[in-house]
Amino acid sequence: MGANGPQRWAMILAGGEGRRLRALTRAIAGETVPKQFCAVVGAETLLERTRRRAASSVAPARTVMVLTRAHERFYRPLLAGTPSHCAIVQPQDRGTAAAILYGLHRIAIHAPLAPVAVLPADHYVSDDAVFMRHVDAAFAAVTARPELVVLLGITPSGPDPDYGWIEPAELLPGTPLQRIARFWEKPGPAVARVLFERRCLWNSFVMVGRIPAFLALVRRSAPELEAQFSSLRPHLGRLTEPAAVRALYARLDTVSFSEQVLQSRSAALAVLPVKGVEWSDWGTPARVLATLTGFGALPSWAAGLRSVAV
Repeated sequence: MGANGPQRWAMILAGGEGRRLRALTRAIAGETVPKQFCAVVGAETLLERTRRRAASSVAPARTVMVLTRAHERFYRPLLAGTPSHCAIVQPQDRGTAAAILYGLHRIAIHAPLAPVAVLPADHYVSDDAVFMRHVDAAFAAVTARPELVVLLGITPSGPDPDYGWIEPAELLPGTPLQRIARFWEKPGPAVARVLFERRCLWNSFVMVGRIPAFLALVRRSAPELEAQFSSLRPHLGRLTEPAAVRALYARLDTVSFSEQVLQSRSAALAVLPVKGVEWSDWGTPARVLATLTGFGALPSWAAGLRSVAV
């Protein structure tokens, strides 16, 4: 237990295929590499950069990575010296909802009431310290309001139509948080301009909440999915876990946490505006190249990618 309750944990989502970035990762690595295992800038992979960013707020021994078995040759070298409980390996990629639920239930073995920060592994952040101060503020908020799940909403630099957007509502008294009026998923150019003018926020998909609050959120919006993962509890941490997880994933559909859970607009959701930092979801070659162009010098591998479609 920490001074104000259960010790905080972090969950890094690193199990996706990164299909839209394959042309870029081939140019960098000479082969098709899932983007989270690719060193886009410098020598660190995106996963390593995310782990380093998380470490300023959460102890590495309480930071788990949700991975996918097919990527073992890429992630195995990165796990040297990492406690075994920090690697949560899915049999297949079944989307962000499955990854988050499996991660939450695995963390709950050690700390069933823990506050958890969910961090995708494919983000660019210009200032890790500033960004993680906002994550710390979200941790403080869910300590005071344990029923909430807090999303970090990025103050946008322009009307990007390919991001998810959050339309904030009223302030929650005594907090820096706002209620959420609506989510807009890839709204198109015209709507994005309106959202930008109305000071709406980009949805970073970085979330902080206690495990019971996350599970209650899923139970309200996707009760069958939550029940399926709850059925794993007797097996977690035991010799029967791998077989039980394989059986579950074999019958799962691919489910997006954003579409299936967040779009429910639960009253338990709130948003914390993030200011003073540049951020990008490196989901497409165009976004990566736009960020690197902003550095003022493109790496040599970027020369042949300017015409790659988004």
